[in-house]
Amino acid sequence: MITDTGIVIAFYVIGASTVVSALMVAAVRNLIHAVLFLVITFTGVAGIYIVLSADFVAMAQVLIYAGAISVLLVFAVMLTPTGDRRNAETSFQAPALVLAGLLLAVVVFVIYDTDWRIASRGQFTTTASSLGRAFFSPYVVPFEVASVLLVAAMVGAIILTQDEDEEAGHAA
Repeated sequence: MITDTGIVIAFYVIGASTVVSALMVAAVRNLIHAVLFLVITFTGVAGIYIVLSADFVAMAQVLIYAGAISVLLVFAVMLTPTGDRRNAETSFQAPALVLAGLLLAVVVFVIYDTDWRIASRGQFTTTASSLGRAFFSPYVVPFEVASVLLVAAMVGAIILTQDEDEEAGHAA
């Protein structure tokens, strides 16, 4: 059980700011602002991992989500025509709210139904160094294939969004 008051206060402050920024992702109408609040949410989740002493998972969160996924979303927003950037009302708003409410009910049920003392019995034997050896020894080929696929997808997205006038100007 965590008894240090500073850690508990930091957990609640980071958790509250993460939840507020996650709510702002859904509440703001400007797509650029929504992406920026999403970056804050991803960083807040990494902060929670740090408070819980999961340093490797926190760094993975920062690199993958706050870094790569956020950059991907920013590129998607930049490649979207300006007229389509507003977050307009849709007919799916009511079903999405119902689904979000059901998901919240499930999460609250799991929080209250779980015996959290089980987590303190087991110790994690896998360290960051053994994970690093696994990533770069037997799993190096899947990581390289994934990186090539991501680069190909990014180049394809850029090619698909170019205008014919831009293509003709670059070819000349």
